[in-house]
Amino acid sequence: MSISSTDREAPALTGSLGTGSIVFMVVAAAAPLTVVSGTVPLGIALGDGAAFPATFVICCAVLMLFAVGYSAMTPHVPQAGAFYSYVRHGLGRANGRGAAYLALVTYTAVQLAVYGYLGAVAADLVGHYGGPALPWWLWSGVALVGVGVLGYRHIDLSGKVLGVLLLCEVGIVLALDTVIVADGGPSGPSTAFLRPEQIGSGSLGLGLVFAVASYLGFEATAIFRDEARDPDRTIPRATYLSLLLIGGFYTLSSWALVSAWGDEQAVRAAGSDPGGMLLTTIERDLGGTASDVAQVLLLTSLFAAALSFHNVLARYGFSLGASGALPRLCGSRHARHGSPHLASLLQSACAAVLVAVCAAAGMDPVAQVFAWLAGTATLGILLLMSLTCLAVIVHFRRSRQDRRLWHTLAAPALGLLGLVGCLVLAVANFPLLIGGSTALAAVLGLVPLVAFLVGAGLSLKRGPRPSDEAATSTVPEAV
Repeated sequence: MSISSTDREAPALTGSLGTGSIVFMVVAAAAPLTVVSGTVPLGIALGDGAAFPATFVICCAVLMLFAVGYSAMTPHVPQAGAFYSYVRHGLGRANGRGAAYLALVTYTAVQLAVYGYLGAVAADLVGHYGGPALPWWLWSGVALVGVGVLGYRHIDLSGKVLGVLLLCEVGIVLALDTVIVADGGPSGPSTAFLRPEQIGSGSLGLGLVFAVASYLGFEATAIFRDEARDPDRTIPRATYLSLLLIGGFYTLSSWALVSAWGDEQAVRAAGSDPGGMLLTTIERDLGGTASDVAQVLLLTSLFAAALSFHNVLARYGFSLGASGALPRLCGSRHARHGSPHLASLLQSACAAVLVAVCAAAGMDPVAQVFAWLAGTATLGILLLMSLTCLAVIVHFRRSRQDRRLWHTLAAPALGLLGLVGCLVLAVANFPLLIGGSTALAAVLGLVPLVAFLVGAGLSLKRGPRPSDEAATSTVPEAV
């Protein structure tokens, strides 16, 4: 596919990110410590019990199939718009614009969810050590300012900060894993995740939904295309490596947590105190000091996730501003930092307004802000990845730019089936996932779909731009 003059002349971000830096960005967005301390106990209690670690393996396999087509298409998509650019190239301008609006809503929802959880964790931590009892939204605001400052500056600075925070949060969980593996647990190492009858017990569907939500953020590697040192190689490598690291870490750590208690006792412990299960385990096996450190690292884990999603949103805003889908100012690049500074400022302002709205509405930061918005984001990201798989298949059937059957058809098609299956399970379990009523679930569940339809509708209403016609006219029709 040739690149139109408009695409060539659009301002590009600058940077020299290698595979490691991008991996730090996306793995930090997954918030590993937050997942192990929050999602894993819920998956054990409400999902498939002691076999819950197997769901991480299943989800990793499905997402690896997605990554095959995603990576194969990377050299043929010159813009750093991630899902927006991929869907646009494969399914046309209207679907691409719909995917762009869907992505903005999805990542905004998950970032707001993180700010809510962060504010609650910070308030509890300060109160635990005798500090003043301040409202959660104040701590969220402090974090928002820090994220905004880092997001405004060069991406390399964010990469370094995220790298340090990520190593710290992963380090303490791996230390716990090591102690548990060496000790063997009260009943020996758990084998539940290897037994099919255990994997199928309980609610496997809800377990898969919790597991796939834990990978949220890994797919954002392509958004850093312009800032990568060698994007055609760096982006695919970072995508595969991020998936393997996240999947391996979650599988190992959830298995270790089950082994630390024993199969039956782990289910009881997760059901009685899901939020405190990990910290209780750390205190018992590593000591009180390690538990205190883990509480602080949980806070930094959430900060790292907020920063990662801020960077992703700012780059979506930059790409959409450059293409005219958002105000052109959003497509401006900072002269010194080479960052999407105006898109970053706009994102910070939007986040501040949304946090203020949640606070004014008296919403609980965990049970409502986090649960509702994280659940909504899970539906959005599954829909986005499904559209991207379909776009990969259609693009290569039309263009014939890559004739590898596995990379361009078989793997994306299998990935699409798996993602659609996860989306169906997520919709079916959505009321339980958000902890609300069926009516609330229906309203929140429609948000991603409405965002997509609004974006597609606005694109059709405005009619095709000359650059879009030039970009798509060179793509051969399917034979």
